[in-house]
Formats: sequence, C-alpha cells, structure tokens
Amino acid sequence: MTKFIQILKDINELIVFKHSVFALPFIFIAMIVASKIINDSIWFGWELLILGTLCAVSARNFAMGANRYLDRDIDKDNPRCASRPSVDGRIGRGNLLFFIWINALIFVIVAYFINSLAFWLSFPILLILGAYSYFKRFSSLAHVVLGVCLGLSPIAGAIAVLAYIPLWSILLSCGVIFWVAGFDILYSLQDMEYDKKMGLFSIPSIYGAKASMFICALFHFLAVLFWLLFAISANLGVAAFIGVIISAIILYFEHRIVRRDFSKIDRAFFTLNGYLGIIFFVFVLVSLW
Repeated sequence: MTKFIQILKDINELIVFKHSVFALPFIFIAMIVASKIINDSIWFGWELLILGTLCAVSARNFAMGANRYLDRDIDKDNPRCASRPSVDGRIGRGNLLFFIWINALIFVIVAYFINSLAFWLSFPILLILGAYSYFKRFSSLAHVVLGVCLGLSPIAGAIAVLAYIPLWSILLSCGVIFWVAGFDILYSLQDMEYDKKMGLFSIPSIYGAKASMFICALFHFLAVLFWLLFAISANLGVAAFIGVIISAIILYFEHRIVRRDFSKIDRAFFTLNGYLGIIFFVFVLVSLW
C-alpha cells in the first residue's frame, strides 16, 4: 500500500495535477454558456460533467506525460527540472510510455461517447498536444503552441454540449491562447540562461527579459480583448464583464510582481493564474444565473 501511495505521489509530481485549474474553468465556462443557449439552463447534466472532466484530465495527462518524456534530455541538466520523476528514475521510460498511451486511449474512447465531432477531433487534438515539446527546439512560437493546447479546452466544452463550434467559443479560446502564452513567457524567464546555453527557442532566450515582458503584456492585452468580445458575442450579463475586468487587474498585478522580482515568478504563475480562471468562471456563472 505504501508503494502504491508513493507511485501516486510520483505521478502527481510528474503531471502537476493542481495545474488543471488553468484549463478546467474555461471548459466549464463553455459548457454552461452552451447549455444556457440550447437548454435555457446552465446545467448540462451529470453525464456530460463526468465525460467532460474525464476528457480534460486524460488529455492533460497525455500532454504532460509526452512533454516529460520528450524533454528528458533537456531536463536532466537543468537544476530546476533534474529532480522530476521522469528524470531521476522514479518513473521509468516504459512506465511513462504506458501512462502516455493509456491516457490517449481514455481520451479517444470518452470523446466517442460524447458525440461524433468530439471523437473525430480527438485525434488532431492529441497531435497538437504532443507537438508542443518539439517546438521549443526550433521555434520561439512554442509559447503560443502551449497556449493553443489549453485554448482548445473552451472549444471542446462547446462541442460536448452543442456538437458544433460557435463563434463565441473561438473568441473565448483565443483569449485563453494569449493568456497562457503570456504567462508561459513569464515562466520561461527562470530558464532564460539555460535555454541560451542549450540552444532552445524560448522568447526570453532569443529576445531577452525586457522584450519578453513587453510581448507578454501585449499577449495579455489581447487575452482581455478576446474575453470582452466573447462576453459580447455570447450575450452575457454585466457580471461577466466585471469578471473580465477583474481578470485584467489580476494580470496587471502578475506583471507588477514579476517586474519587481523574478524570484517571485512561481507566485505569479501558480497563484494568480489559478485564481483568474476560477474567478472568471464564477462571474460568468452569475451572469447566466
């Protein structure tokens, strides 16, 4: 039993499950908006709640597992990453591959039970999720690709309920893309010198810290703009617009914290961004209710 608990702890450390808080609120935002449109109720049912959550968790497990597997050669010499279970031997190559493929299979099977569009799109989605790790080896657009990976979540939520892709879900998705790409640039500031040494293509390693902060600010401005357009397109109430404003304030403080002290990047990355998604979801929920 002790060994099993340790395995679960190692898996949790591998995939950093608490980071699911970044994508899950936006999946559920899309699902409650879609349900309100089609059912005149924010509740989309227990079946879709369970299937949607399983899809989100398995997709993220696949993406994180693939990232850790493909980045082993990069992580082993990075002091920040050298103690990861995928690097220090706690989770072996075979077990990691099994974890990746079993989550891919779960994702596809669950998507099949949602609807046909979800099923057929599950394959290119897995391809996109798995491609992220390669981009940092040849393009600084890796930050945007990561944004796309999480930005697919609102579209997936809308598809689960509506079986088609509405415009408002694309706008919400674009907001998530630029939000994630922006905070990933901030997070990459920690590895700026290491990325230069290894020849990796992060925006901080290519353009430096000052330019990276500007690009991040631009991305987050676009994120707020797209979220405003989403609220307008989905015909949401005043509370949703307040949620967008609060999100903008959170992003402002995130930049302020990082500009003052790069050692507080973790605080800005984990705490503030975690709160942002949840707060945005709550205000959209109130606006629909």
